[in-house]
Amino acid sequence: MRRRNFIAGLASTTAGWPLVARAQHSAPLIGFLSSRSPEDSKPHLAGFLRGLEAFGYVDGKTATIEYRWAKGQYDQLPKLASELANLHPTIIAAPGGTPSAVAAKLATNTIPIFFVSSDSIQEGLVASLNQPGGNITGVDIMSGELTGKRLELLARVVSSSRPVAFLTNPSGQRSSSRTKDFEGAARSLDRTFIVVEASNDAELDNIFSKLAENNVSGVVVENDPFLRLSARTSDRAHGTALNCSDLSYS
Repeated sequence: MRRRNFIAGLASTTAGWPLVARAQHSAPLIGFLSSRSPEDSKPHLAGFLRGLEAFGYVDGKTATIEYRWAKGQYDQLPKLASELANLHPTIIAAPGGTPSAVAAKLATNTIPIFFVSSDSIQEGLVASLNQPGGNITGVDIMSGELTGKRLELLARVVSSSRPVAFLTNPSGQRSSSRTKDFEGAARSLDRTFIVVEASNDAELDNIFSKLAENNVSGVVVENDPFLRLSARTSDRAHGTALNCSDLSYS
């Protein structure tokens, strides 16, 4: 559903391009900025390209797409965003969560930016949902305040005698606030808990071994682009005593 919302939103944005973009270029230049890697984003990218093609924009034919991938290294995003802005594209699509959107917004205040975020107001991306303002708009998944709720749901179906865990990426924009939300919810539910952090693949391997050793009953995973991809995180769960059904994304 979220992917469809993103494609629909971007498609509606591109609907206004033909008169402007084609007057400037025979094929509009589209910037694509992601905090993920091409491999991790294959299904999302396929949907993105299908959405563009529905409006007549085919990469290499009627449009040119310049890609920049941070591959989970968020500190590279400002540089990559600046590279795209210096190319003066018609628009920058920043679908890789809040880190990509923030980097794109800091890189330009004139090039239109389309984002996908979990809490665009709190992150300072937009002034409000109905009047975002500036040169930026997009899809807000509105999951930023759901960490405690997801723990409540998870707590109903996992053992109360075992601890629950929160997996967060310390490089994320709001990691500390979501950790506090989780800790507060766990205490209100009288559940023992642990908080673990990972910002690269090696740390993820160690984290799930640690969770298995602590015999956790379930894990709430922060809604972070690096962690959110089910293939990456769930593969680690399969490799330990945890099962994918024990994972809840926040």
